[in-house]
Amino acid sequence: MRVYISVDMEGIAGVVHESQTDAAVEGALAAGATKVLVNDSHWFMRNLLAEELHQAAELVSGDPKPRSMMQEIDQRGGFDAALFIGYHARAGTRNAILDHTYADRIHDVRLNAKAVGELGLNAALAGVYAVPVALVSGDAAVAAEAKDLLGDGVATVIVKEGVSRHAAKSVAPAVACRMIREAVPRALERKHTPFALRAPVTLEVDFAMTIHADMAELCPGALRTTGRTVAFTHEDYSEVFRAWRTLLNLSAMA
Repeated sequence: MRVYISVDMEGIAGVVHESQTDAAVEGALAAGATKVLVNDSHWFMRNLLAEELHQAAELVSGDPKPRSMMQEIDQRGGFDAALFIGYHARAGTRNAILDHTYADRIHDVRLNAKAVGELGLNAALAGVYAVPVALVSGDAAVAAEAKDLLGDGVATVIVKEGVSRHAAKSVAPAVACRMIREAVPRALERKHTPFALRAPVTLEVDFAMTIHADMAELCPGALRTTGRTVAFTHEDYSEVFRAWRTLLNLSAMA
């Protein structure tokens, strides 16, 4: 079994500890994983200390990465399942810790008219390579988002509950580690279906300001649909994801 782990930070209990990533690795190994790849997926993607990573895992870190939070998901040989550790809810979600979708200048993102956050954008890219998301850990809001998007079959580990965007009730990091370590083997034992979008796939991005959309529409193939919205359509979601990264990066130049 080959397991891919994408690690963000906002959904981690308390502060970030590499041991919480190790818990997911250990759970995968307990389920019989022969290969575990961990992708540091937060901000500049240089957060996890390589010297403290579980020795059974490989680490992908640094930025830029063409596939960002899902770099190497297309690795030769493929993966049997993906784990999203420390994830957070999409922009605009109530009672969600640090809700956003990649950047604060993003107001909303839709795939085929369905509102999605980082979870959905990334799960869809995993789906292109037939990799299902088996488990999502984070706050209660992202757990609800995962169930809504991926169905009741996806395992969720809730390590905190949001009071507001900047306040939460959280379990201790050590407890979160135990919860993740115990949940991962059970999740990997079950059969999961990759998240696949019906082609053609239309991406719609609502930006916080019109100047962001002014820059984003410079992406080849992009269509400005409203003052703050830029869309992109393609048969292949991997190309849509590439366009998403382009729209996001261009908008940062505003």
